[in-house]
Amino acid sequence: MTTAAAPAPKARRWTELSLVVFAVVITVVAYANVGLAQHHRVPPGTFGYGLGLAALFLVAHLAVRRFAPHADPVFLPAAALLNGLGLVLIRRLDNASSQSGQHAAAPLQLEWTVIGIVLFVAVLVIVRDHRRLQNYTYTAMAVALVLLVIPALLPASHSEVNGARIWVRFGGFSFQPGEIAKIALIVFFAGYLVRKRELLALAGRRILGVDFPRGRDFGPILLAWLVSLLILFREHDLGSSLLYFGIFLVVLYVATQRASWLLIGVVLFVVGAVFAGATISHVHDRYEAWLHPFNHEIYNRAVGGSYQLAQALFGLATGGIFGAGLGQGRPDIVPFANTDFIMSTVGEELGLVGVMAVLTLYLLIVTRGIRAAIGTKDAFGKLLAAGLAFGLALQVFVQVGGITRLIPLTGLTLPFLSYGGSSLISNWIALALLVRISDAARRPEEIPQPLPGPDDATTMVVRRA
Repeated sequence: MTTAAAPAPKARRWTELSLVVFAVVITVVAYANVGLAQHHRVPPGTFGYGLGLAALFLVAHLAVRRFAPHADPVFLPAAALLNGLGLVLIRRLDNASSQSGQHAAAPLQLEWTVIGIVLFVAVLVIVRDHRRLQNYTYTAMAVALVLLVIPALLPASHSEVNGARIWVRFGGFSFQPGEIAKIALIVFFAGYLVRKRELLALAGRRILGVDFPRGRDFGPILLAWLVSLLILFREHDLGSSLLYFGIFLVVLYVATQRASWLLIGVVLFVVGAVFAGATISHVHDRYEAWLHPFNHEIYNRAVGGSYQLAQALFGLATGGIFGAGLGQGRPDIVPFANTDFIMSTVGEELGLVGVMAVLTLYLLIVTRGIRAAIGTKDAFGKLLAAGLAFGLALQVFVQVGGITRLIPLTGLTLPFLSYGGSSLISNWIALALLVRISDAARRPEEIPQPLPGPDDATTMVVRRA
């Protein structure tokens, strides 16, 4: 038997290229618009800036074209547009706060973008088959635990920022190892639950029409809960604790198809969060700011006050439907507007329309990630893609929910949009893995072709002389 290889879908890659060019054009227009609004002229070097971004994302596109030709054409353009808009908004905030040179955030974010694209390409080149990552299930767990423990062991002067001990800081260098640990944990969750899913899917007692698991099978979820609580109590990081435990719950649900695990997980997290709010001052302050953002005493509190949240809400209200316009608002009044509160900048200057457009880009990445999970044929790939896609969705929900006062603030950043090298790098790596899984899901099966047999011999007509 021989196999006939299916041709690479060139039309899909051309679609991706056109969308990437469109994303670069929007970014350059937004960059020029900020300069016109703030200085009444197009910023010098705008054309070169656009060419640089185009070259950068073109490299990423060529890597996808070469190493993942069947991948979904939406992943890269959506991420490129979010990353480009993030650079514009960070630059706009730099100008408003009169930052320049080595203190400006936009040039550093651009450097992190270059590193992120390089790692995106590296993952596509190195990880030719996502199923091989399953061989490193427990290695990934060990790496994740080491990365999570490092900030907790360091002195507060080298690990604490705004009450959360999640950083590694030495001199002018700072990095958040938890962002890389997130990807390693997703690999571990997927690999572990592939092996244990049949055991964890067994039904125990039926209560109120819901089949609950057996008592002996509660070990993994209790261990994940205790680790998330340890992160919450030791590092005072509500966002990461919620993110890691939430990803585990979703991957567990996808693996077992048991809704009872979700119910148990939600109850466990609520119990832990309430207990933390009553015992950890940093978490308690965030609860108070969430419940009473306009209370005079809480608003003016030097530490743990609600000034930041209140100003973000004022900014969103000022933006209205269509926004004040790029460069024409005052988002710089909000502390940390380029990281935790960058969505308030979007809401003030681009309005509800801009917020919905940004959320739609995230929705595209998440839904295409879920589509890749459904399409891939191996169980590990399904769980890995589901974990990566839901991890991004949960991070967006927690961040946007915090600034809109739907839930308490957690300190998470918006993927691709917020300032921060750790977050940007980890998100480009996660996107590369989604592209790899999508390529495997969309790759057509090779059709076996039978070898010519005796009955298939060519018939020849012979004339008599």
